[in-house]
This record gives sequence, structure tokens and C-alpha cells, in this order.
Amino acid sequence: MTAHPAQPAGAPGEKSRPWLMRTYAGHSTAEASNELYRRNLAKGQTGLSVAFDLPTQTGYDPDHVLAHGEVGRVGVPVSHLGDMRRLFEGIPLEQMNTSMTINATAMWLLALYQVVAEEQGADVSALQGTTQNDIVKEYLSRGTHVFPPGPSLRLTTDVIAYTVAHMPRWNPVNICSYHLQEAGATPVQEIAYAMSTAIAVLDAVRDGGQVAEEDFGRVVGRISFFVNAGVRFVEEMCKMRAFSRIWDHITRERYGITDAKQRRFRYGVQVNSLGLTEAQPENNVQRIVLEMLAVTLSKDARARAVQLPAWNEALGLPRPWDQQWSLRIQQVLAHESDLLEYEDLFAGSYVIEEKVGTLVKECLAEIGRIEEMGGVLAAVESGYLKSQLVASHARRRGRIESGEEKIVGVNCYEATEPSPLTADLDTAIMTVDPATEAATVEGVRRWRETRDEPFWREGARDPGLYPSVAQALESLREAALSGTNLMEPTLECARAGVTTGEWAGALREVFGEFRAPTGVSSAPVAVAAEEGSALAGVRQRVARTARDLGVGTLRLLVGKPGLDGHSNGAEQIAVRARDAGFEVVYQGIRLTPEEIVAAAVAEDVHCVGLSILSGSHTELVPDVLARMRGAGAGEIPVVVGGIIPSADARELKEAGVAAVFTPKDFGITEIIGRIVDEIRTRHHLEPLEQHEQLEPLEVTQ
Repeated sequence: MTAHPAQPAGAPGEKSRPWLMRTYAGHSTAEASNELYRRNLAKGQTGLSVAFDLPTQTGYDPDHVLAHGEVGRVGVPVSHLGDMRRLFEGIPLEQMNTSMTINATAMWLLALYQVVAEEQGADVSALQGTTQNDIVKEYLSRGTHVFPPGPSLRLTTDVIAYTVAHMPRWNPVNICSYHLQEAGATPVQEIAYAMSTAIAVLDAVRDGGQVAEEDFGRVVGRISFFVNAGVRFVEEMCKMRAFSRIWDHITRERYGITDAKQRRFRYGVQVNSLGLTEAQPENNVQRIVLEMLAVTLSKDARARAVQLPAWNEALGLPRPWDQQWSLRIQQVLAHESDLLEYEDLFAGSYVIEEKVGTLVKECLAEIGRIEEMGGVLAAVESGYLKSQLVASHARRRGRIESGEEKIVGVNCYEATEPSPLTADLDTAIMTVDPATEAATVEGVRRWRETRDEPFWREGARDPGLYPSVAQALESLREAALSGTNLMEPTLECARAGVTTGEWAGALREVFGEFRAPTGVSSAPVAVAAEEGSALAGVRQRVARTARDLGVGTLRLLVGKPGLDGHSNGAEQIAVRARDAGFEVVYQGIRLTPEEIVAAAVAEDVHCVGLSILSGSHTELVPDVLARMRGAGAGEIPVVVGGIIPSADARELKEAGVAAVFTPKDFGITEIIGRIVDEIRTRHHLEPLEQHEQLEPLEVTQ
């Protein structure tokens, strides 16, 4: 790259326009979230990033059994057109750039958004924003998938075909590698799996017949990416340069795109929440800054939009002040520093070029392997991708536990002064009023009762032209069966007052549902149980306890109640327990308390471990405990892991939970050891000291 021709090399020039500054936000109700959005926009935020709650993301209404405890917890509940109206009341959508983190139900939320924009009088063709709409990473990491891979890809391609024709400034899909890194992906895996997903999407659009050949370049030009940036910011910056080169190569060579503008790698970023710590959480501020620099310092690899987590997200739901702090971090860099006055700072660096070249070579090789398997959907269904991520994550956890990978305040430099930020942990985060769920449930029931009245038929057309709810849903089913593009019947459902659960339920009837591979059984051993090691000691204690109880093997059930699909922690516990000699029962995500208890009884387990990161532990854990007692299994110890505030942890223990583990408990082998202790305690066995010399036992893998 050469210096800017109008100035001497190294001299500042015309200042570049800053990236879009967003805050990922939404909680409780549409009204509360609307107030938050308007406050954030007033503080200088330049785009909206909407967080939806888990029932909305997985296609359930608030009164569904699986939605219990999850309504409004990790985002805003949007059950119908009325909710979407209230969510954006007073916010002119034609002037907004809105990112919606939604995947399985992306088509539905986009339809609601469009209808609200129509009601505001907006020109639909002028709407700008993004629907994430990447289902592959949901099977691998985030867990909000609904339908099988084939129908899911069809929903994505239908949205793409519709927006290219009717909403040309909208990004209809946001290929998301963010959650892959949180699930353990290395930079090579993150790039390769995201690019393989993009290939599957573009191949489906190209071969689907809905987009004319001459318009295919416009499709490519609207594909965007959503990427993670970790604390290894040099490596992360090189990753972004590699992403850009590989995308240029694929779009030019595979798809014949000659317009360089359409081949541009367009991406937004959320910096890594996985690296945020509960211990000494004030350290998260400098982590967030370093991670932001990875995607802003280099002009040739600069993000188009950036959203930063808050310093206290490892503790719970951030408050508006915490989100403001993250927004101000971006604003100081963009407006007070001279960063945007220069061309690329790293052009010509042989260190950067060598690293980028290595990443490109290794990524293309992995993309080739996935292609040989039949593409990314085949690699999902076979379990290859998931097992690779579980294994990679297990290796990382092993490095942290051994001290090879250092995390300040967690496994080194643990001594600390009392922090005024967390002096009162119970007020250091925002909590959702439990009464919110009941009000939302009542609201959706009232909507169903009154939606056929003219009041709900607002819009540009005559109220009499709208189909009834039953007619709209029947048209949706017919389109799903016939192969017709589903966007138009989905818009009719939105206008008719159909609910999120009804829309998804109609498609479930046609497409069925999908349970993704867990990757646990095929994950290799990540931490060796060498003689004298911590894991070897725990293996002995597991075997000794099994012998004392007169059973062949200790059995541990790892359960994920509710809709929380972040299964990384549960998978790592399951893998390590397996390596420690437990027989592990792990059925994956999205189970009801009733199903978990039934499995615990049927498998005659010795301990139940529940993993919840969505904040629904206060509702779901007591439900499991009550059902365990009702099934005559109240003596089985129940342990819980997740992002659990200290006050909640105390309440759970008072309710009968044997132990609570939070992100500060990073030693997985130690956790397994404590589970053994709880089993011994419940069976009135003598305690075994962790380093006690035990007589040799035959321990099999």
C-alpha cells in the first residue's frame, strides 16, 4: 500500500468517518427497551442493536412451558406487531440503522419491523439495517436453532431474495463467527467455519432460481459478517485482514464477482464477552479497550460497526450507566484521538504479512476439508464441526487451569484491593422484575382475544383487506409445503396479528425441529490424567466413591433447563466428568424441568448438574428441586453453574442446592472433585481429602 498521494507519507489527512457505534440492548418489556434506546441515541449512539429474549429467538410465546423463567431476561420479548410498535415508538425507522440479533425467527422479526415502518409512513426500500439470520452457528454454539438445516437455509435464502428486490439497503444475513470463538474456535476455525457458512448461503441463493444471474453481485454485496475480537489484539487484527483476503478470493474465484465494491468484506464486531471475568471485574475495562483496538487501529481491516459489552456482564445484566461507559470508550477513541486521520498503520509490516499469510493458508485448507465433506451443513449434521469446537475449547480451559494461559485476577495476580464498583454486588447489575413475565403472559393472551378487532388492523391498506389469523397461518403452511418464498405470507401473518409462537408453530408443523449434536462423546481428552496430576486424583476419588456405594460407575446428569442455548460450560463439565471416570448423561439444550427430572430418575444418577446463563435460575432451579422431591429423588444432590449473583446463590442453597459455581470457579477438575464430595456427603460417606493417598484402584477410561 502506498502513502496517500495528496500528502507526505505519515502525515495526517482527511479524517475518516467513524464506525457505527452500537450497544446491544433490550430487556423486560418493549416499553422499557424503547426508553433505553432513546436514551442511548441521545447519548450519541449512532445505530441500534436489538437483543431479543430467548422465547422470541426460539419461536415461543411467553406462555409456553419452555418460556417459563426466560421472558424478558436476556432481551426484549416481541410476541406480535403490537410489541414491535411499542419497541420503536418515537424512533423514525427510515432514519435508523438497526441491527437485530435474531436467527431462526429472523424472517418473522424482519416482517414485523417492515410493517411498523410502513405504519410510520417510511419508504421500505430505504430501510437500513441487518438481520443476523445465520443458523449454522446456532447449531454449533448459541443454541437458538428451531428447524433442521435444510429448511433453515431456505428461510435465509427467502429473506435474501426478498430484500434484494424490495429492501436493497438491508443486510439480509450477517454471517456470525462471534459465538464460534466463544465456543472455543481458534482464529483458523472461526474464519473457516464462517466462510463455509457464507459459501452454503451463496450457493443456495445462486442455485435457488429466485435471484436473476445479473443481480447476484448485489446479493454478494449485501452479505455482512459479525465477528468476535479477543484480547490477543495483534492476532485478532491479522484475523480480520485474513478474513478480508479470503472473502475477496472466494467471491472473485468461486462466484465471478468483478466489482471490487461488491467483494468488499463488510463486518461488524462485538468484542469478546467470553474473556470477561467475574473476579476483579474492573480489569474487563482494559480488556474491552484492547479488543476494540484490534478492529479499529487498522484502516484496511476496520469494522463497519462496533458494539462493546459492559465491564460487569460476567456478573449479570448491565445497567444503563454501564452501557454508557462502553459507548464512551468508543467515542473517546473516535473523536479525541487522531486514529481516523491516518491511512493503514500496519501496511508493509512483514510481521503482520507473515501472520496473515499463515492464517489464509490454514483457513483455505480447512475450508477445503469442509467442502470435501459435502459443505458446512453436512459437517454440522455429522457432528464434525461441533466436536472440533468442544475439543478446542477443552484445550483452552486446560491451558488456563495449568497456568500456561494467564488471566489476570483469575489464575495469577489474584490479590486485590476491595473494589468500590462491586462493594454491593446485588446493586452492581440490573435485575428484571419477576412480575414482568406474568404481565407479558397476560399481555399476549389479551392480544389473542382482541386482535380481530379493527383496532389491530392499523396500516396503509383498508382494514377489510387483511386475512384473518387462521387464513394467514394456512397461507404460510401452504407456502412452506409448496416451496414458495415465505416472506410475503409472513408479512400477511404480521399484519393479521399472528404471534411469534403461532408463526413458528405453523412452520414446525411442516419442517419439524432439530436437535444439534452435542460434540461431547467424540471430544478427545483435553487434560491428561497422569500419575500425580489433579485429574488422576479425582479419578481415584470417583472410583473409590463408586466402590463405596456398591455401583460400577458414578453417574452425572448435566442438564440445560429452559431456553438458554449457551452450552459451552455444560459441555466442558460433561467432558471433564467423563475423563474423571463418571458416566455422563447429557441430552443437550432446551429441556423442561420435568424432562430433566425424568432423565435423572430413569438413569438412576448420583448427581444432577444444571447449567443456566440466561438468568432464569431463580425460576427453573426451584422447579427442578420440587420435581425431584416429588419423584422421590430428593436425596440426589443438585449443583448449579452459571452467571448467578451472590444473593441468588444464597437463596438457591437455602432452597436445597448443594453447590453453586460461577465463572470465578475456572478449575473444572476442582469442580468435578467438589461434585464427588457432595455425592459422598449425601450418602453419609467419610470425606476424602483431595490429596489423600488412596489405595490403587482399577480405573478404566
